[in-house]
Amino acid sequence: MEIKADFPDKLQCLFQPKRYKILYGGRGGAKSWGVARALLILGAKSPIRVLCARELQNSIRDSVIKLLGDQVRLLGLEEFYEVQASAIKGKNGTEFGFEGLRHNVTRIKSWEGADYCWIEEAQTVSKSSWATLIPTVRKEKSEIWATFNPDLETDETYTRFVLNTPPDADCVKIGWQDNPWFPEVLAKERDYLKTTDPDAYLNIWEGFCRQALDGAIYAKQIRQAQEENRVTKVHYDASKPVNTFWDLGWADNTSIWFAQSIGSEFRVIDFYQNNQQPVQHYLTILQNKGYVYGTDYLPHDAVAKSMVGRSVEEILRSMGRTVSILPKAGISEGIEAARTIFNRCWFDEGRCQDGLQALRHYRYDVDPDTGLFSKKPLHDIHSHAADAFRYLAIAIQEDSKPFKMAVGQDFGGSWMGR
Repeated sequence: MEIKADFPDKLQCLFQPKRYKILYGGRGGAKSWGVARALLILGAKSPIRVLCARELQNSIRDSVIKLLGDQVRLLGLEEFYEVQASAIKGKNGTEFGFEGLRHNVTRIKSWEGADYCWIEEAQTVSKSSWATLIPTVRKEKSEIWATFNPDLETDETYTRFVLNTPPDADCVKIGWQDNPWFPEVLAKERDYLKTTDPDAYLNIWEGFCRQALDGAIYAKQIRQAQEENRVTKVHYDASKPVNTFWDLGWADNTSIWFAQSIGSEFRVIDFYQNNQQPVQHYLTILQNKGYVYGTDYLPHDAVAKSMVGRSVEEILRSMGRTVSILPKAGISEGIEAARTIFNRCWFDEGRCQDGLQALRHYRYDVDPDTGLFSKKPLHDIHSHAADAFRYLAIAIQEDSKPFKMAVGQDFGGSWMGR
């Protein structure tokens, strides 16, 4: 089948075999448009399986299926491709499927025979999601394509592919300058932003990383931690107990930080989160890590009975774990507590990567009436790790009080030394 289609020069790499094809840069570069078009052309020439993925996909509307469907029509391939409700299929057996990556291991692993995997908005993909996806897409000559506009230089995707480009990869920065069909309406928006907000312009249109997210709640604290080399390799000390700090969720994430107290330092050695998993799943994860544990610090809602008739607190206690229920505290109070203890925290940059990414992206919401940042944090995929970190800070405050009541006993002393 012969198909005539135009591409920006920088997208010719899409037709040359490489394990990784990483396209990043500012708005208007036709990255997603070009990838959709290229995959449809390749699928029309020979039967292939294409997994179209993103970090979170709550419904098919979140996927690139509409973009692909539009390109089917623009390329004149309506007779060849059938655009279904949740898949696109070609007459030769080519198949496009759409999945979210985060905590969707079973469905992602069913795509081990994929020829191509396209990750859209890849700047949000976590370290754990990449760890699942890359070994899954393992068919001979299979390829992984990623398109994204950079956010922070410390984001996993940017670090993994732009700062540390792997072998057998094309990593191409492409922007509006490289798009010969860049529309005038976008040119006017670009010029206006350049005049009114030069910093935002550099990120949105030129594809440079931000120094910090607008409204980022812990921007100053994380920058200081990095400057002081407190985001590094942090070793587990088997002579000290590991305490855990939980934020509970079901459809949303359950997030857990793991920390030890060594002298005046709080060594945050690990992080884990998942969703739609029973409590036993998290207990198995904790057990498999092999740490010697102290106290599991749970939020106040851990005492509520679940559908199975027992609370999270009761389930953990029944497994012989030491539990402390934290008092209900305001979000602002918790944020200030976290800022206060941040300069005493050391973070393991590997095991805590996903948690750190969430803390970097945790930011205030924007008031729709004023356009200004409100005092309320934005609720998104980063909130739960940040909430669990607030509970860590609150636990430190509570346990620094003398004669703290926990697990039915009075005690004093160090919060992690028990």
